[in-house]
Amino acid sequence: MATTASPPRDLRPPTPVSTPPAPRKRSAARFRETLAAYCTLGPNLILVTVFLLVPLVMALVLSFQYSTGLTSPTWAGLANYRQLAGDPVFWRTALNTGVFCVATVPVEMALGLGVALLFNKVMPARPLWRTLVYLPMVISGVATALIGTLMFDQNIGLLNKLLATFGLPAAPWQTSGGTAMVSVVLITLWMRVGFNMVIYLAGLQGISPEMYEAAEVEGAGPWQRLRNITVPLLGPSTFFLLIMNVIYSFQVFDTVYVMTLGGPGHATDVMITYAYRNGFEGRQQGYAAAIGIVLYVIVMIFTALQWRFSRNRDTVG
Repeated sequence: MATTASPPRDLRPPTPVSTPPAPRKRSAARFRETLAAYCTLGPNLILVTVFLLVPLVMALVLSFQYSTGLTSPTWAGLANYRQLAGDPVFWRTALNTGVFCVATVPVEMALGLGVALLFNKVMPARPLWRTLVYLPMVISGVATALIGTLMFDQNIGLLNKLLATFGLPAAPWQTSGGTAMVSVVLITLWMRVGFNMVIYLAGLQGISPEMYEAAEVEGAGPWQRLRNITVPLLGPSTFFLLIMNVIYSFQVFDTVYVMTLGGPGHATDVMITYAYRNGFEGRQQGYAAAIGIVLYVIVMIFTALQWRFSRNRDTVG
């Protein structure tokens, strides 16, 4: 009688079935991660709260009050904002701020890109030239403005002496509104080009050289490589510089105040200098706070729009 062989038995131990961690363990791990995150962010959050959010809220409250800084403030409601809407000097300073922004931001970005492209190549004494271009950013704004005063002084300035050397008439840097604004713009460009150069240099050094070599093999010229490779891949740098330069141009104070004091006749007055004079010289701190809040809202609106409509802010380059 034939017997049927039984199949061999599997002597391996059974594979343990992984069980999900207990809810209490998951909660404890999540709590530790959250605690570590807040401990890391805590110092920065404290600094932002103390030096940014609290002053911003105080300024907003002050903008709805009458205050001289010497007596107790009284509630004014929207009176400061109504005064601001009907103040022709404020609208003049707002226009000057816009003109200053339009005259400086595109030019300093273009010059910064051009200098960065030049210094990204091999050239003699390249570190020295980079340092000289960036040096005005290291100097304080007041010192830079004092240098500008020596250069553009209407009576003893270096530029007018240079013009006299060539037999040209002296430029009215302090008595003409247009030339006074030109002098402020030129000093600002001299001071800010180095910052734009450094940011663009960092972006250029992040572009792979193989891309340029491949484009050159395909017959692309220098202008085509610049337009189709360099400029698009510098999108994040351009986005960052546009935001930072616009914010700076709306907040410029030291250069204008030292060089022209906002004159002649409010020709170079910007919103910050006008707010300063109202708050500290005219003792209208509530009105000055209202100007500051309006300026803050304008900058935030521009930043939000730029962030919303910029397509290459997150492009790697």
